Amino acid sequence: MPTENNIAGSYEAHTTGRAFDCAAVDAAHVGRVGRADGVAMIAYASRTGTARNLRSLDRAGWRLLVSATGAHRTESFRYALDNGAWTAHQQGRSFDDVAFVRLVEKLGHDADWVVAPDVVGHKDASLAQTLKWLPWCLERCPRVLVGVQDGMVPSDVSGLLSPRVGVAIGGTTDERIPGKLATGWKIDQLTHRVWGRPCFERGAWLHCLRVNSAHRIALCAHAGVDSFDGTSASQYSVSLPRLDQARRQPSLLPHMRGGS
Repeated sequence: MPTENNIAGSYEAHTTGRAFDCAAVDAAHVGRVGRADGVAMIAYASRTGTARNLRSLDRAGWRLLVSATGAHRTESFRYALDNGAWTAHQQGRSFDDVAFVRLVEKLGHDADWVVAPDVVGHKDASLAQTLKWLPWCLERCPRVLVGVQDGMVPSDVSGLLSPRVGVAIGGTTDERIPGKLATGWKIDQLTHRVWGRPCFERGAWLHCLRVNSAHRIALCAHAGVDSFDGTSASQYSVSLPRLDQARRQPSLLPHMRGGS
């Protein structure tokens, strides 16, 4: 678990605007996790134990997102790790740091990435939480993503970004009105391509959390996102073909990561 000593490096980097120095930590698997320009976004489905759904996901080339709050199994898929903060937020519980430590210690080394602990919807508290855990996570995972929350802007995290430290677009959306598209901070980040250029310029990975519709997948492509995750394809295999087709659609915008 994080200590006062290993907090210092990431906090100093953040406050001085320097990039966090990863040279002292294990650099295994530092390369990108499989996406190149012009290639479909990588899709992660929330981990499921349902054999039928797993077969469908495997055939479609999807990966799994394994959460600290669920079973710590990969089902022999390529995978990434989620800290479980969203589930705790939904259930009105405190973040389970013990479960997160167990997950990372067990599966971190071979994960594509892990989302560092964050605080849903709270900019300052979330950034403080992430800075506390960042060095610990970097020692155990090839890539760590900073969960950006409501009110954050690229300058809040730009000093941290590198090929090993990327961004996961989290935050909140407004309550869905039947028959209308969702709105809110998270949707605005995608619509206005806020994070694509800062990540591209620093070789940082860009992921979007909780994407469960073809429309949001299209927004991710527009925003220059490298990967996304969702629960729909895990729970309902019938939705997978529609979602997979959406992620493979060529974008009408040629330079996603560059923004405008």
